Amino acid sequence: MIVASILDHNGAAIAAGMTAAVAILCLILVTAVAGPEAFGGPPPVDEAAAADLERRVESLVSSGADEAEVRALVRAAGRVYRRVASPSQNRNIPR
Repeated sequence: MIVASILDHNGAAIAAGMTAAVAILCLILVTAVAGPEAFGGPPPVDEAAAADLERRVESLVSSGADEAEVRALVRAAGRVYRRVASPSQNRNIPR
C-alpha cells in the first residue's frame, strides 16, 4: 500500500487499504460474535465451589492448621491441576 502510493499507483493503494479495512472489520465481527470462550479465556468462576473451598480452608485453620500453609497447599494443588488439565488435552475433569 505504501509502495503503491509512493509509485503513484493510487488505485492499488486504495484497493490495498480497502482490503485491510474489510479484514479488520471481519476480525472485529468474529471477535464480537464468538465471545471469550472461543479464544481460550478462563472459564467462569464457580461461586459455590469457591465458597465450599473457603469453608474447608477455614475449617482446617480453626482445627489448628497454619493458615499460610493451607493456602499455599491450595495454590500448589491449583498449579498441578492447571498443568494436568491444559486446554490442549481432551480430559473430562470437572471445573
